[in-house]
Amino acid sequence: QVQMVESGGGLVQAGGSLRLSCAASGRIFNRYPMGWFRQSPGKEREFVAHITWSGDSTYTADSVKGRFTVSRDYAKNMVYLQMNSLKPEDTAVYYCALADRPLQRMLSPKDQYEYDYWGQGTQVTVAS
Repeated sequence: QVQMVESGGGLVQAGGSLRLSCAASGRIFNRYPMGWFRQSPGKEREFVAHITWSGDSTYTADSVKGRFTVSRDYAKNMVYLQMNSLKPEDTAVYYCALADRPLQRMLSPKDQYEYDYWGQGTQVTVAS
């Protein structure tokens, strides 16, 4: 079984920072893309960022571009999301996800349905 576990969420004031971590274990395809998504009550799950196996290619959603940075540690099977200049609208449950196929075989790395393994999520609350 592949396990994905997020951590690092919490309560932070607007303008503050948080660093989320996602630990992957089991039969890991660590050369495949990993992504971050978030979801608020009453809203659809939305794409935040993804990173390729090399760590050289990343993509960040326009809503968080310039504020969030995604990175990866292959040796530890970890992916991180550094969140700076947080805004109240960033409040959501954040999920990490892992694909079981390479980027070239994904229709879109920004689509949640392209990912196969998911964590339980970690709550991020940004107070104004």
